[in-house]
Amino acid sequence: MTEPQDETRPPLARPVIVRRRNWLPSLIWLIPIVAALVGIALVTRILLGRGPEVVLTFKTGEGLEAGKTAVRYKNVQIGTVQNIRLAPDRSNVRVTVQLSKEARSFTAQDTRFWVVRPRLDTTGISGLGTLLSGAYIGADAGASDESASEFTGLEAPPIVTRDASGKQFLLRARDVGSLDIGSPVYFRRIKVGQLAAYELDSDGRGVTLRVFINAPYDRFVGANTRFWHASGFDVQVSASGVKLRTQSLATIVLGGIAFQAPDDVQGPVAQENTTFALAGDETTAMKEPDGPSQAVLLYFNQSLRGLTPGAVVDFRGVEIGEVKSIGVEFDPLGREFKMPVLVQVYPDRLRRGQSLGTLESRYTQTERLKFLIDKGLRAQLRTGNLLTGQVYVALDFFPKAPPAKVDLNQNPIELPTVANSLDEIQAQVGDIARKLNKVPFDEIGRDLRKTLATLDKTLVGAEQLTLSLKNDVSPEMAAAMKDVRKTLNSAEKTLADDSPLQQDMRQTLQEVTRAAGSLRVLTDYLERHPESLLRGKPEDKKK
Repeated sequence: MTEPQDETRPPLARPVIVRRRNWLPSLIWLIPIVAALVGIALVTRILLGRGPEVVLTFKTGEGLEAGKTAVRYKNVQIGTVQNIRLAPDRSNVRVTVQLSKEARSFTAQDTRFWVVRPRLDTTGISGLGTLLSGAYIGADAGASDESASEFTGLEAPPIVTRDASGKQFLLRARDVGSLDIGSPVYFRRIKVGQLAAYELDSDGRGVTLRVFINAPYDRFVGANTRFWHASGFDVQVSASGVKLRTQSLATIVLGGIAFQAPDDVQGPVAQENTTFALAGDETTAMKEPDGPSQAVLLYFNQSLRGLTPGAVVDFRGVEIGEVKSIGVEFDPLGREFKMPVLVQVYPDRLRRGQSLGTLESRYTQTERLKFLIDKGLRAQLRTGNLLTGQVYVALDFFPKAPPAKVDLNQNPIELPTVANSLDEIQAQVGDIARKLNKVPFDEIGRDLRKTLATLDKTLVGAEQLTLSLKNDVSPEMAAAMKDVRKTLNSAEKTLADDSPLQQDMRQTLQEVTRAAGSLRVLTDYLERHPESLLRGKPEDKKK
């Protein structure tokens, strides 16, 4: 039985249930939050530390690997290859490089990039360190104020980097010769620089070479400095003998350039990018300026064997010009062949250090030449070297030479010539041989035999007369006639066809004829081979 409810008591309040707070899940969520914050910081740091992105173009991707190949400057990594892909036209590969923040200056427009691999060329062996570490991309910072995002990579490392200390100079030449990029430059046989680049001139008539001279040797390049090819052997064969020059063993294989000032007077130091002429050899480079030249035409009526273009033209030992060309012409009037030789002379070479006085001031150059010709100036071929058979043109005075007419209006002026001494000897020997051949030795022998027969008949008649007058002529007359008879018999035997004297005389004449022929052959052979006087015949050497 339930207890009756007291209506006067207030009802009890419903209890409020409060769930107890759990702190353990909040601590677990701190780990991903912290990780996210660290990741964000790292990404932010990477993004803030990243530099610009550039694209390099190479002909091949040999040795490059995305994500591994580094970009280095002075052996310090400044970037990494991110992507390598083929160009749309398949002509090259495009390499995407991510540079570091510190390498932002390498986006200059004139920055250069190249792949460093093991390489063997004229400059030597390079890139051997990549055999173990692998290929990498080298860089050379530019100096331009303009930036770029795409660059064309070099196929070979540059010879001169922009941080090198020294000066560059320009050389102009007719051709490159045996030179190549990296060929050494010498000063007093010491390597002081190298050939950095070369290119063909716009008109196609020459080449321009750019050489780099390292500091402090660049101060030896002055306004009066001369440059010349020092490649291989510099061999000069002239009338003075044989000269052999070379800068070093490297120039024999790789070629090279040398420079020096005449008489060591270099003048003020040359500014960078100054242009110089590149001579073919040291002798040409050191020559003094020749001044204006004059072309002279020579006609020779003899063989020009041993005379070549470039041969010396001298006046009493002073070189005043050179042979430019050699030809052959037929003279229809004289019906003979002439050998024209065009020479170029430099009159100023004779005026150095002296003055021609009134002759120099009163007359023109052409009139002075005519005056000298009237005084006997002639051209003559002479042997300069018996060993090589080289011939040169000599100008000298021949007072006994016949007068010659000179046309002042002719261009070039024709200078008369004279034969050399060897040709004169040959002509004289030929004349002697021809005269010996004209002597009628057979007719002389026949006349002698006829004379002896007539004399024999006369003696027989005289003997008969002596016998008839034997009684009236003294015995001394008979004895004298007998002696005369003996003498005539001896003379007849001596002049007979089979007599020793007659045979000796014929043999002597035959020997003279053969000697004349041999002398003619000798002179012809000496004209073709003058070196045989020293060397002898090649057949003799083989024996």
